[in-house]
Amino acid sequence: MSADPSTDCPFCKIVSGDIPADMVHTDEHAVAFRDLNPQAPVHVLVIPRRHEPDLASLVRADAEAAAGLTRAIADVADAEDLGDGYRTVFNTGAQAHQSVFHCHAHVLGGRTMGWPPG
Repeated sequence: MSADPSTDCPFCKIVSGDIPADMVHTDEHAVAFRDLNPQAPVHVLVIPRRHEPDLASLVRADAEAAAGLTRAIADVADAEDLGDGYRTVFNTGAQAHQSVFHCHAHVLGGRTMGWPPG
């Protein structure tokens, strides 16, 4: 692995435009795109432009970027007409099945969500 983990990060490559994605939102702090393996009728990934491995790291490194990420989540929910309800999921660490170690939120909606969530 290279010294800079962001150089091998697929989400950093989406942010830079090197990997195409079905974008639904972009702003100065975050980008959002449709998940390639959707788990709900609406399944959008919202990621900060800044490479941090998880939400806790992002909050500690750049609180403004973390606030921008949550604002982008709200904007995506509005744009996708999820006013009846949606779920936001941050998987943190391998035991939580995080597979890309760039902070990201899954915004899931368009169907009733079960509880407890797995």
